[in-house]
Amino acid sequence: MTTGATSGWRRQIPTVVLVLIIAALAVWAIATGAGAASGVTPMDVVKATILVGVGFLAGLLGGLIGTGGCSVMLPIIHFWMGYPAAIAVGTTLFAVIFTALSGAYGHLVQRNVDVRVFLWLGGSGIVGVLIGSWLFTLLSGQAQLLGLSLGLIFLWPAIRMIYEGVFQRARSPREGAAATGSGWGMGVFGLIVGIATGVAGLGGGYALVPGMIYLFGMPVYITMGTSLATMIPLAVVGGGIKLAQGFVDLPTGLLIAAGTIIGAQVGAAIIKRFKPATLKLIFGLYFLYVAVKFITAFFGIQIW
Repeated sequence: MTTGATSGWRRQIPTVVLVLIIAALAVWAIATGAGAASGVTPMDVVKATILVGVGFLAGLLGGLIGTGGCSVMLPIIHFWMGYPAAIAVGTTLFAVIFTALSGAYGHLVQRNVDVRVFLWLGGSGIVGVLIGSWLFTLLSGQAQLLGLSLGLIFLWPAIRMIYEGVFQRARSPREGAAATGSGWGMGVFGLIVGIATGVAGLGGGYALVPGMIYLFGMPVYITMGTSLATMIPLAVVGGGIKLAQGFVDLPTGLLIAAGTIIGAQVGAAIIKRFKPATLKLIFGLYFLYVAVKFITAFFGIQIW
């Protein structure tokens, strides 16, 4: 075995250990019923396998385009697996903790993290999450209104990514060699993203990625890694609050987390094999579909 291969394997040891710990906790939670939320069907082998697969797909997306993968997890477990909207929001935000940890570690190894930007966005984002989590408690009992809010929030990443996916094929994105702009500007931006994270349960990457590129001129690949790193404090605070409030189904969250950890590592490792514009167009169309599904459901129209 070559030295490079040995070094690469050693870098994955923390990931392997974390996956084993999460898997053990998931088995314990399922066996004891610890942290099971009301309104969620009992866990079985088929459901558990699907959840790990959903987590892997979400983690892969997170590693590739710098998001937490909530835009994949949330609609699947809400619309197709029957989780109540409030539980789906809390559970996916809890799982994003592990997506962000894994993906950020993978990007850190690749030197794709801007520490200065991370500190500004992460610090102010925590304050925003606290505000957003308080607003979430006001909406949690109103499932239809919560769904409408999620749909409207999903519209932004959908339109932004479709636009970038189409027009960035013909020209390069407006990015620089390093982040520009004041720390206070980043702080305000982080606060807004944090509030949206607390309300919608999304990790924040849907706003962080285009914001860092277009507001602060960051390179695409550095943006992906910094976005995931920023989501760590946002998801830890937001997911922890929702867990304490009873809006997290712990067995589900842990199973998804195990999948996201692996998927995020794969995504971070293969990101430079894909054109960012292609990824943005594909997932932008998906986000648009999810947004329309949430919004039409508010008006009593169900689309597949």
